[in-house]
Amino acid sequence: MLKDALGEYRGTIGELSRIIGEQPENAEAFYSRANAKSCAGDYDGAVKDFTMALKLGLRFREMITAYGNRGIARMETGDDDGAIADFSAIISRKPNNRLLLRSAYVNRALLKERKGDLQGADWDRKMAELCTHGKKQQ
Repeated sequence: MLKDALGEYRGTIGELSRIIGEQPENAEAFYSRANAKSCAGDYDGAVKDFTMALKLGLRFREMITAYGNRGIARMETGDDDGAIADFSAIISRKPNNRLLLRSAYVNRALLKERKGDLQGADWDRKMAELCTHGKKQQ
């Protein structure tokens, strides 16, 4: 199986499952399989694989993306508290990618609003706006 320029495994869920069977400590294979499962609509499976990839350890960029993708998968499964925790994990790590940071604030705001935390949602939207205009978060 080929790796892309970032070193991430790409392939079918079956191929990735085979690699995981042979290399159960391969965080990147779990990460790639989680993405494939999410694309296939298997959000519960994606959450489990993202969780394992994070537990095994990913590089910073992949870790931030895994939190974001797991947060989206958790939103799909109705786990709003888990999704809020994932978006908060991104925010607390302050990635340099402002679009990714903005997305974490926007998604967290949507979830907070859905849970009735209008003040928290408003704060997150303001922080997202700061990210949009290139200002550092507080």
